[in-house]
Formats: sequence, C-alpha cells, structure tokens
Amino acid sequence: MTEFAIRNAALFTVNARDEVVPSGTLHVRDGRIHALGPTEAVTLPNDCPVIEADGRFAIIPGLVDTHSHSSLMRGVTENLPLMDWLPWYQLEHRLLTEDFAYHSARLCYLEALQSGTTCVMDMYRFMDRCADAAGELGIRVQLAPYVADQPGKDFFASREENRRLIRTHHGAQSGRVQVWLGLEHLFYCSESAYREAVQLSKEYGVGIHTHASEQFEEEAAITAHFGKRSLAMLDHYGLLGPRTLLAHCVWLNAEEIARVADTGTAIAHCPISNAKLASGVAPLGDWLEAGVTVGLGTDGPVCNNSLSLWEEIKFASLIQKATRLDATALPADQMLRLATIGGAKALGLDADIGSLEVGKKADLVMLDLNASNLTPVAVDDKGGSLLWNLVFAASAANVHSVWVDGEQRLQNGQPVGVSAQKIIDAAQEQGLALHQLCRQNAHLRQSMQ
Repeated sequence: MTEFAIRNAALFTVNARDEVVPSGTLHVRDGRIHALGPTEAVTLPNDCPVIEADGRFAIIPGLVDTHSHSSLMRGVTENLPLMDWLPWYQLEHRLLTEDFAYHSARLCYLEALQSGTTCVMDMYRFMDRCADAAGELGIRVQLAPYVADQPGKDFFASREENRRLIRTHHGAQSGRVQVWLGLEHLFYCSESAYREAVQLSKEYGVGIHTHASEQFEEEAAITAHFGKRSLAMLDHYGLLGPRTLLAHCVWLNAEEIARVADTGTAIAHCPISNAKLASGVAPLGDWLEAGVTVGLGTDGPVCNNSLSLWEEIKFASLIQKATRLDATALPADQMLRLATIGGAKALGLDADIGSLEVGKKADLVMLDLNASNLTPVAVDDKGGSLLWNLVFAASAANVHSVWVDGEQRLQNGQPVGVSAQKIIDAAQEQGLALHQLCRQNAHLRQSMQ
C-alpha cells in the first residue's frame, strides 16, 4: 500500500462548489485521494509519510491538455497562416520515423509534466512509441492516431494502425494509456473512415477525436466541396455525441453551437494556436453559455511553441475579455475549471480526475507560492487573490511537484526516475536531424498543397 499526505497547503479542490481550503491536508492512499479538508479536521495514521507544506505551497488538480500534437518541429514553420502552414507540417509526417515519434513524444510529455499537465490528448503517429515515452515519464495520455485514408494522404496513420493500437494499448500502464479513434479532417478521411470510427467507438467503448471548423477559408472550402458545412458533414456521418471531441471549432455558428451542446459533443479549445495561425477567436463564451463541454488544448509545439496550459488559461480569458469588450468575461474560477475538470470531462475522465475529491485518482500539482510572481499571497475559502494570480500570473516555473495515480512524477521541477537532460539532449540531436531531412525534401510539400 502506497500512502502519503500533504499538510498545511492551500487546496483548490475545483469540486462542484469550487471549495478552497486555505490551510488543508490531503491524504492519498493506494493512488487515490483518501481524505482532504482543513488540517485540524483530517486525522492521519501514525506511520503515514507527511510532506509539510507549511503554508508555502498550493495543491491543484493536474492540468488536462485536451488537444496536442507531439513534434520536434518547434520554431521551424513560423509566420504562416494555417493553409500555408499545413504543407510544411505535413512534410514532417511524410518523413516521420518511429524514432522521431518517440523522441518527439518524450520531449513533449516532459515539458507538459514540468508545467503541471498530468494528462495529454496526443494526436500523432507511431503511437505505440508515444505510449513507451509516456510510460517512462508516468504521465497520463490519450492517444489518437492521425488517420487519413484519402488518396495522397498515405503518409498519415492507417485505419488498421488505429484498430491495432486499440487492441494492444487501450488501458495499458494501469489505465494511464487510453486509445481513441483519430480522424485528421474531412478532406483527408473518407465517409467510410468516419462511419467505421462510429462503429468501432461503440464496439470498443473508446472516443473519437478530429478537427473541425478551424479556419474561415477552410469552412468555405468544405461547404463548396461537400455542399454542407463541417459540423453538418460530421453530423451526417453520425460522429456527433458524448464520445466525440472536436478540436478548434472557431467558426461554429449559433445553430451549430446548439447542436454540439444538444449531442453532448465536447470541444478542445486552442486559443493560442488559433491566434498564431490567424484562424480567429473562437466564441468560447457562447459555447459555455450553451452548455457545451469544453477543455483547453495547446495544439502542440509546431503551432504554439509552448505546451504550458498556464499560457492557455490566461490568454483564453484575456482574448474573450478583449473581443467581447467585457472585463468580467471568463473569470479566474471558470478558467481553472476549464483547465482541470472541464478537460477531464471532455475526455470522459471526470469521474476519476480533474478535481480534488475523495475517491478520485491522485493526479496532483504542488505549486511553490514563495515566488516573486505570486507574492503577496492571500488565500481564503473563495480563493482570495491567489486564485486570480494562479490564472493570470502563475507559470510552469511555479510547478514544484507532480503526482499521477498517487505516484510522484516530478520533484522540485525535475522528473522522477528519468533524466530530463538526457531526454533534452536526445531530442536536440533527433530534432536537428529531422529539420535537415525536411529541408532536403522540401520539394515534396508541393504535392501536398
């Protein structure tokens, strides 16, 4: 039996009542939260190992990244709008090998873990190797292979590859690895691929993940080609429903937002990527007012550069305030929920993670409050100024320790059991090799326009 407690820390539970315990104790037993509350109200066994926070630390649920793409192509395909950026990004997939995929995933999962993300939805290729990388770091991952079956797109993952990964890896690593059905895009996947995904989702009990309505020009092209808008086409294929997670959805109209809400379909909101690729500002406030389940996503290092959900939390709120001309839009408590329990719900994991509650898995982040960017610290049972500063001032630098399934995976900013420097050194070598390979084969991107 594994057991430990963290005592005298500020606990941000993100439960249904958003309860905050200014000086609390959290007791973990066998990977799950056994008890929590004000320190004086929690009785610990005499032999229970205790981490003394001494008022210097806060505990929040692990952050959940609901849409990412592992990659070593950081800072390479820059200053491009989405439709010009895509051929360069697809070149990476055309040249990708198992080794490149493994080092991509290992580097990205390290960065995620060091910024307090305990669960990542990763859409990539050679995802058995991504599972290996996740196992080394102990992070929780949802793996959605990049499936495309239209002519000329054979450099993405195949439908059989996705089926095989479900059979071999779904539920692996004590359940920390979950496999989804991944579909790239309406222009990349046949009707047969979508309808098979719906069937396999029911057969295997797994989710479906795809992109939708990311850019204005894309939406116009979809309508011209299919005679229907993106969401209508996905609806026609039977894809909408509580097992489906759509990335982006920047250009949904009011009727489509209502349809997403009515079907229980979830959205992965990637505000920084949407801004960087000039895709637009998604109507996040409208989604939430309609009752849509929403999580936050980084979209990966290629079109974001950073995998820090702290940046997404802050930017997602500020861009809504700016575009809606409403300083009260998307306040701190709502943003913290989107990054934790909202993301967990979008992934169908909210019964197990996303909040600090008795019986839930102990996916925890301990933040060091003794830092210039969070000082002065004032916390009460509503969160105090600390709540606002967690959302608008905190960064990966404040992440001290991380636990996944009650196992410590990060201590004092460094991964437990693996060398961060070795991961970085290997990724540096592999990344430069991939960059060079892409430069040598740049002519191939013309065939992908």
